[in-house]
Amino acid sequence: MTPTRPTLILTLTAALLGHASAQTEPAQSAPAPAPTSLLTQTQSAAQAAAEARDLILKARSAYPKGSANIDQTLWKQAAAAAETAVSAAPGNPDYLKLRAQIYTEVGFWRQAELAWNAYFRAAPAAGTAESQQAAAVQYNLGYAAYTRNMPDQAATFFAACLQLDPNSVPCATWAARTALEAGNYTQAQTLYARALTLNPADKTLTYFQGLAQSAGRYGPAATRAFSRAYGDREAGRKTQALAGFQEAARSAPNFAEAQREAGRLALELGNTQAALDAYTALNALPNPTAADRFNLTLATEAQQYGLNAVQTYRAAYQKYTAGDKTAAEAGFLTATQQSPTYAKAWAWLGRTRYEAKNYAGAAEAYTQAVTLDPTDRSSAYYLKLAQQGK
Repeated sequence: MTPTRPTLILTLTAALLGHASAQTEPAQSAPAPAPTSLLTQTQSAAQAAAEARDLILKARSAYPKGSANIDQTLWKQAAAAAETAVSAAPGNPDYLKLRAQIYTEVGFWRQAELAWNAYFRAAPAAGTAESQQAAAVQYNLGYAAYTRNMPDQAATFFAACLQLDPNSVPCATWAARTALEAGNYTQAQTLYARALTLNPADKTLTYFQGLAQSAGRYGPAATRAFSRAYGDREAGRKTQALAGFQEAARSAPNFAEAQREAGRLALELGNTQAALDAYTALNALPNPTAADRFNLTLATEAQQYGLNAVQTYRAAYQKYTAGDKTAAEAGFLTATQQSPTYAKAWAWLGRTRYEAKNYAGAAEAYTQAVTLDPTDRSSAYYLKLAQQGK
């Protein structure tokens, strides 16, 4: 439930209502003393601010770090005390800042935005620290709008963040992301370049800068689906991410990176059919990479023999090429157990056994390989040698 800002009503005494104006003042009377109620009001504001600061310290001590929330009693009391101070002294920058900082720390973003706006009206020459805190509020409002699928609002908040803090990497990054998804590719490239200037080692920024440069070939719908899918994958929502990459590829069949990401993720999820579809489409596009061709073979074999068996076989092959033939033999054997019809695994099991001069074992493995694939001449040749003990 969204918290409600406490409503604070101050009662002014009759002295503030100017009753003295209705009386006749002697010509040479002494100046009237300051109304007691104004002093009391100033003291009340100071006391409320002091109380708010004390409650902040108690709240930070009482609650786990990073859990601050306006619904927590001490934070709620701190906010109420800050509101009392502001109501008693509405033009006091210190009390306005105190209130804004409380709402920022508890993540009450909309109230924090209003509070910072009020502070900046009272203190237009505010310092960098205050601007950065207000920028963080705009970032969080922007990210919340983005996750609620309100891209225009998100873009507005991220732009406001950058006005407050031009060096904010998160805001430059997400301003670029919203521009990219909206189809504003030139603006997106400019913003990604800005973000990379601030954080040149970020590989994700480099990746998306490249995407922004080529996104015009795919269109906003495909680019937006891809961008959202990338975020889902980074957040661990792999099934949702796969669907997003597939949507991007459907929207733009020439979107090689969407096909590539869909294929990779499908293999991670064990969805061999989705992987096969993605890598088949990818290899039909111009200039597939060696990795694309490798993964097409992997997906094809996985569809036939099972992903676990194929991955076990390939891991064993890597051990064989690295010279660890004992581990390779164990791996090839496991692959045949995982998929008894996997002819290549039987053939390589035969090879490792033959090289170890285990001719009986090699003959057994080669017999399975030739039975499953009668066209395998190499296995047929070594089967005869193994049977002869040569």
